[in-house]
Amino acid sequence: MKTIAVIGGGITGVTTAYALARRGLDVTLFERHRYAGMETSFANGGQLSASNAEVWTHWSTILKGLKWMLRSDAPLLVHPKPSWHKLSWFAQFIANIPHYERNTVATAELAIRAREHLFGWADAEGIDFDLKRQGILHIYRDRKGFEHAASVSALLARGGLPRRAVTPQEMRAIEPTLAGQYYGGFYTESDSTGDIHKFTHGLSLACTRRGVRTLYGQDVRALRSDGQVATVEAGQGAQREVHRFDAVVVCAGVASRELAAQLGDRVNIYPVKGYSITVSLLDEASRAGAPTVSLLDDETKLVTSRLGDDRFRVAGTAEFDGFNRNIRADRIKPLVDWVQQCFPGVSTRQVVPWAGLRPMMPDLMPRVGRGRRANVFYNTGHGHLGWTLCAATADLLGSSVEQALGARQALPAGALAA
Repeated sequence: MKTIAVIGGGITGVTTAYALARRGLDVTLFERHRYAGMETSFANGGQLSASNAEVWTHWSTILKGLKWMLRSDAPLLVHPKPSWHKLSWFAQFIANIPHYERNTVATAELAIRAREHLFGWADAEGIDFDLKRQGILHIYRDRKGFEHAASVSALLARGGLPRRAVTPQEMRAIEPTLAGQYYGGFYTESDSTGDIHKFTHGLSLACTRRGVRTLYGQDVRALRSDGQVATVEAGQGAQREVHRFDAVVVCAGVASRELAAQLGDRVNIYPVKGYSITVSLLDEASRAGAPTVSLLDDETKLVTSRLGDDRFRVAGTAEFDGFNRNIRADRIKPLVDWVQQCFPGVSTRQVVPWAGLRPMMPDLMPRVGRGRRANVFYNTGHGHLGWTLCAATADLLGSSVEQALGARQALPAGALAA
């Protein structure tokens, strides 16, 4: 049986470990925290959103970034302090603008494929993650935003995703608690939401049941490969241990760029900070006043998810400020204000703020597949769509590793394909 190391215990690493274990590989998962899903996979917006597949490589993104550079509450905030990493990333971002349509269609296709695997795995392993399959409603306050969304809908349709335009009256029928004036919206009935951390934790337990060796509290310090043997040096504090495997898969989020460099590969991931708040619905009025249908507000770039009966998640914004993980009050306040404006019946007396660093590639496409050396693989760089795409990329990565290493198939006849 081939041995393989998976570096990173977020949603991408855990789904990768699970997909590999189903294929009969001897998998070891390294995670520096005590539990799976404790960083970017802890409190994201919760949307499993094929309808949000539009990539950002568009000239309008550049213009908005320049326009908002001096606004601390801007949905997209690019700090002006230069660095070679940031400059090289944006240069590649601009170079990928001609591929905007192609990559949007490809992302939609990948997101649709991911649903089948993710829901199938959750059912097979009995994972409860507050799944709501009530669709996602995109809301627009002006004609310009609505018309751009119509052009995006045409691209999504090419990727196999139907979504329909709705009037303001239809929007309120879909989600009666929504307050405010709107030009129109687009509703994707096939989209859904769920708690990413609960799913990641549940699938990590399933990995253990399937024989995955999970090494928590192990910070990976060094990776090496000669094409035949992959070496992982990891430990806690001053303690280090060297592990050897037939292959290694890097799923380390924003740390993937540095680890890839040790292996001779360039994976130009930039950490893009996103914020969220989790509103505790403490009383009956708040529970009744919070939406049950997930929303995406295009103007503010905020998304929502109802997580069970008593939690309401609001997330969004994008901040380019390197590896700064600080939770800024001036970035959290717009999220709280948005709840008060759009859902005045919801009490914001108890709000838990959070921030995470999304691992973004310049083309907004995940890096999935082999590295320069024959036994090195990557499944990383999913940006703001890691939760949406992870199950599909894990499946693709599993197929790539299986083909490269000749791992035996471990599934019984009739079982769901990994």
